[in-house]
Amino acid sequence: MVKLHAVRMGGHHHGADQANEQRLRWALLLAVGYMAAEAIGGWWTGSLALLADAGHMLSDSLALTLSLLAFRLARRPSSTQQTYGHHRTEVLAALANGLLLVGVAVIVFREAIERLGAEREILGGPMLGIAVGGLAVNLVALWILHAGSRDNLNVRGAWLHVLSDALGSVGAIAAATLIWAFGWTWADPAASLLIAALIVHAAWALLREAVAVLMEWAPAHVDVCSVEDAIREVTGVSAVHDLHVWTISSGRVALSGHVLAERGGDGASLLQELADLLHDRFAIEHSTLQIETEDFEEPGGVCFTGSGAGGT
Repeated sequence: MVKLHAVRMGGHHHGADQANEQRLRWALLLAVGYMAAEAIGGWWTGSLALLADAGHMLSDSLALTLSLLAFRLARRPSSTQQTYGHHRTEVLAALANGLLLVGVAVIVFREAIERLGAEREILGGPMLGIAVGGLAVNLVALWILHAGSRDNLNVRGAWLHVLSDALGSVGAIAAATLIWAFGWTWADPAASLLIAALIVHAAWALLREAVAVLMEWAPAHVDVCSVEDAIREVTGVSAVHDLHVWTISSGRVALSGHVLAERGGDGASLLQELADLLHDRFAIEHSTLQIETEDFEEPGGVCFTGSGAGGT
């Protein structure tokens, strides 16, 4: 049996990573800057919703700090023991951010339940002004992080933090309006419960995606059956087996598989065609394919190593 191996390596993401790191820095400055204002404002006005939003901004700040640290660690070079480098520190940071969100939600939920049956004086006017400022800060941070959130799990985790915080600010604005206009102080813990629910929703989506990467499931945008069918349709391919697709880190999808070629075919040309197919149709930049033929019966055979053209 003749075995031919091809490895197609994707291009580096240094430019995108640097841009995402800069976005995270700006978002961190905004979060830290307004977190203190909301904490002081919540204490002054007696609003749990503002304190919850400040706590959420604290989690935002920690999440953004973890994300920045992950980018720095991911730039460290690979070694003989860490052959993929440190790219998955981004995924670990996203997992930590999700768990942090759950912790914040539990604290807010518990405090809100305790306040539902208690009458407290809350300054609705100042609370409204502070909540509107918090929403404005979150909207600016969302705009900064939006571009990077589409392609990078680490940035998406930070973006989800800020999004749930922005929705929480909307809840705080609604509660402040009801308190200021009608004196309905129950609206404050009710808004806090809404904020806690939004935090849990964001955390669940982030945790699910991070776990999927760590468990090496196929990424959601890649249909493995479609990949296999596409490989089988290539002229010269008679069978496919041991096909695996997984995510190394955000934007870095990998594939490995064994392809049985028809007798007498050009293995090198087939490798090139398959590597280009996987890249162009499925955006798989790191593909490792083993071409197997039946021209020889002895094990070991002849090995050919090469790279697919058109690398990014």
